[in-house]
Amino acid sequence: MDVLLIIEVIGTIAFAISGIRLAAAKEFDWFGAYTIGLVTAIGGGTLRDVLLDIPVFWMQTPLYLYVTGISLAVVIIFRKTLVGFDRALFIFDAIGLALFVVIGIQKSLDANYPMWVAIAMGTITGSFGGVTRDILINIEPLFFRKDIYATACLAGGIAFWLIKVFGGSEVTQQITCAIVVIGLRICALKFDWGLPQLRYERKKDNHETEK
Repeated sequence: MDVLLIIEVIGTIAFAISGIRLAAAKEFDWFGAYTIGLVTAIGGGTLRDVLLDIPVFWMQTPLYLYVTGISLAVVIIFRKTLVGFDRALFIFDAIGLALFVVIGIQKSLDANYPMWVAIAMGTITGSFGGVTRDILINIEPLFFRKDIYATACLAGGIAFWLIKVFGGSEVTQQITCAIVVIGLRICALKFDWGLPQLRYERKKDNHETEK
C-alpha cells in the first residue's frame, strides 16, 4: 500500500474519532455523529483538492466512508473512555492535524506546486475539517481561538521545507513535520502557549459616565 495512503487513512481515523467523540458529547444520534466525523475527516482534503484542481480524494474510493464507519464503531464501543476523557479529543485531533498537514504538503508538491503553496495547502488540509466540525456543532472553532493551531501547521510546513532544503529524505521531511505539529500542540496545552489576542475596549462616552 502507498505510504501516503496509509498516512491519509490513519489521519482520517484520528480526525473522524475526534469529530464523532465531540458529537457524542453533544448527544448526536449515530447518523449525526457519523456525518460530523466524515466532515471532520474529509473537509480539509476536499478543499485542498478543489484548490489544487486535482480529483477529490474521497470520491475516488469508498475507503474513507468505511473508515469513518469503523471510527464510529470504535467510539460506540469505547464511548466511556473516549467521550468521558477530555483529552481524547486533543490526542486524536493533534494526530489527525499532523498527518493531514503532511498529506497536504506532499500532495501539493507532487502536483508541482511551489513550497509556499504546499505549506498553505498543508494548513488548509489540517485545519479546515476541524473548523467545519466546530461550526456544525455550534461551538467557536478551535482554529480561531488563542490556542496554537494554525501556527502549528505553519511551523510544521516550515520544518518540512527546511529538511527538504538541507537534503533530507522525503520520509525525514514528513516525520519532522508531524513531530513539530504534535510537539507544538502538546506544548501549547502544557504551557498555555497562545498568540496575542486582539482586544477592543469600548470607551464610555460622557453620557454613560454621568450615569
